[in-house]
Amino acid sequence: MQTAPKKVINGWAMYDWANSVYNLVITSTIFPAYYEAVTGDGNDATSNDTVHLFGREFVNTSLYNYALGIAFLIVAIMSPLLSSIADYKGNKKKFLFFFCTMGSIACSAMYFFDKSNLAYGLLCLIIACVGFWSSLVFYNSYLPEIAAPEDQDRVSAKGFAMGYIGSVILQIICFVFVLKPEMFGISVGKASQVSFLLVGVWWWGFGQFSLSRLPKGTPIAAQEDRGSVFTNGYKELNKVWKQLKTMPVLKKYLGAFFFYNMGVQTVMLAATLYGKSELNIPTQNLIIAILIIQLIAIPGSYLMARLSDKIGNFKALMITVALWIVLCIVGYLLPRDGINEFYGLAVLVGFVMGGIQSLSRSTYAKLMPETKDTTSFFSFYDVTEKIAIVIGMFSFGYINELTGSQRNSVLALIVFFVIGLILLIFASAAQRKHKQAQVD
Repeated sequence: MQTAPKKVINGWAMYDWANSVYNLVITSTIFPAYYEAVTGDGNDATSNDTVHLFGREFVNTSLYNYALGIAFLIVAIMSPLLSSIADYKGNKKKFLFFFCTMGSIACSAMYFFDKSNLAYGLLCLIIACVGFWSSLVFYNSYLPEIAAPEDQDRVSAKGFAMGYIGSVILQIICFVFVLKPEMFGISVGKASQVSFLLVGVWWWGFGQFSLSRLPKGTPIAAQEDRGSVFTNGYKELNKVWKQLKTMPVLKKYLGAFFFYNMGVQTVMLAATLYGKSELNIPTQNLIIAILIIQLIAIPGSYLMARLSDKIGNFKALMITVALWIVLCIVGYLLPRDGINEFYGLAVLVGFVMGGIQSLSRSTYAKLMPETKDTTSFFSFYDVTEKIAIVIGMFSFGYINELTGSQRNSVLALIVFFVIGLILLIFASAAQRKHKQAQVD
């Protein structure tokens, strides 16, 4: 197989540029800080504020975590069905367009979220999250179709780098609105709402540019009777699971990915509220810290790709997961109001964040068997990822409600990373054994 022309590769990477603004502005910076301000009591001395919804009292940060957990559960349930249909009919491009549009509209609709309509704001958050992550099922599945195996690390890293660059540009624009709202004759709250609107416009607009350059997608070679389209997706998932039983290296890798990614994604999704509520970091300093993470992540993703070229994917991943364990310990020990310490942690997190995401995706693509059924395999990858996030987010929120501190939730993340590291060691050993068997 040959890598696709530069125009296609750049178009594919451009979707990361388009949709990563959701990850930065909505998931990581302005929306969590706005949510905390809208639902908090305004007293910086308290680390846990409560809200009432559906007849129950929740810790506001835990409710946020539960809402995201529900969104990821929806994605996990939906993606096998959707990806199988896309693979079967060869219309993954249409599904990418649909979820891009759905997610961007939900982000724009957050403009109307304020303290009077908490349920509405959480609903927009859930829909935007479903749109973002569902679109990635189809976006990721393009990678083995447009890049030869030897180019997949490089192309994957390019996508993440484009995403970081694009998201930082819009974040800076939103940063100006939030820090200098008087320049535009609006309040800080209204500036945040304008930022949500801009995210939706950016995501959809640049998404259309990407879609114009992507191929339609390769349908599965034609077929015997595949049964009901509503059940076939889950049959395909089961078929992938059965195939994994004959591929010990890939199976062990997915087990490791399940646990360490549970930690990675939960850190990324909960970090802003942890900094805001638990560490009492001001909003402007939080945004600066997240920007630092994004900027450091750009060279980090490329350096990790080069490291994997020199020492192999598994060793590179093991080093990265070990670093994540150290970072969680540091995060647990950070003092309240420790702004400079928080900045230092942001630099280290940025270095490993982009690298582990890019390398995880390309490692899976390399370990996959040669197949035209790429979307079903990446659907399995995504379902594994989303179930891990559901467990991670609900664990983080529940431990916070149970113990009264998000620091205790961080301890659970350390356990997830340790398990992931141990399983990576087993996967690496299985790979060495498999290669030795081929030589013999």
